[in-house]
Amino acid sequence: MSLMYKMGTSLLRRLPTERAHVTTVKLLRAGLGPKGGVITSDILKTEVGGLQLPNPVGLAAGFDKDCDVPDAMLDAGFGFVECGTVTPRPQAGNPQPRLFRLIEDEAVINRMGFNNRGLDHFEMRLKARAGQVGLVGANLGANKDSDDRAADYVQGLTRLWGHAEYFTINISSPNTPGLRKLQGADEMEDLLGRIAETRATLSAQSPSVPIFLKVAPDVELSQIGRIVEQARNYGMNALIVSNTTLDRPDSLQSPHAGEGGGLSGQPLFEKSTRILAEFAKAAEGKIDLIGVGGIGDGAQAYAKIRAGAKAVQLYSALVYHGPQLVADICADLEARAKADGFKTIADAVGADLK
Repeated sequence: MSLMYKMGTSLLRRLPTERAHVTTVKLLRAGLGPKGGVITSDILKTEVGGLQLPNPVGLAAGFDKDCDVPDAMLDAGFGFVECGTVTPRPQAGNPQPRLFRLIEDEAVINRMGFNNRGLDHFEMRLKARAGQVGLVGANLGANKDSDDRAADYVQGLTRLWGHAEYFTINISSPNTPGLRKLQGADEMEDLLGRIAETRATLSAQSPSVPIFLKVAPDVELSQIGRIVEQARNYGMNALIVSNTTLDRPDSLQSPHAGEGGGLSGQPLFEKSTRILAEFAKAAEGKIDLIGVGGIGDGAQAYAKIRAGAKAVQLYSALVYHGPQLVADICADLEARAKADGFKTIADAVGADLK
């Protein structure tokens, strides 16, 4: 990492957590971000859910909630960038403070509550980058006070259709009361059925794009097979495994460990990777997987891939390692694939399950 970015990361960490994040986005909008561009190579090129990726390392939702800096994050090297979560109407989110660094644990706890400026702003931002190179997805959510949450996802899909390279149906955030109930069998049947109907209608007007489903790491093992089956039945192109966890491992050292909300970062790595492997076993290669949770270096990204992920996403580790992390992970993935005798990173997918 350059001296400038080391100093910048250090200074930002001295600010309160949410203020540091807001400041980071403002700096990126002002053009004060990395300029390396999307990283790619013959080894790193891969495919997930119908997306052709220059490299398998993506930015997870939550960093750029309002689609303000997708191209700045692509310039940091990411192979794809997921913006959101966006809800139909603007939403203030939960009361502050609601974002906490667990420095001793290299982790983050958030209870943001889908704070965002709504579909009008998000759509405007996506339209503004029309014709730009790079894969930008939209992570869709539901308003906290919605009477029909499935309808909120349908509205997001309809409004943003034709402007995003892919969509993620986020039913796994722990910070909107009752949202994870949409992972239940009946609720998911209704939601995915309505999404599939809407997609069919929209696809008749313009080309279809991939739709992913994001699930929680706290899902019961007995439910994994059912979730995979429903996702496949309704044409989901990939599952993103996983969101933040409500668990609090005994290993946590930070004084913020007891804060409410979703835990991400290093303490989530082992659990999310175990759940990912279970999804991979249930999927049997019939639906693609994206691995998320606790990735802080190339070894952990590679472990997700070997556990069955065709691509990975990260966010929390940027808080501790800065933007150079993307290039470091890509270089490490390439080296590890070569060392293991794989011609491409795609050849390593699920290697630990065989």
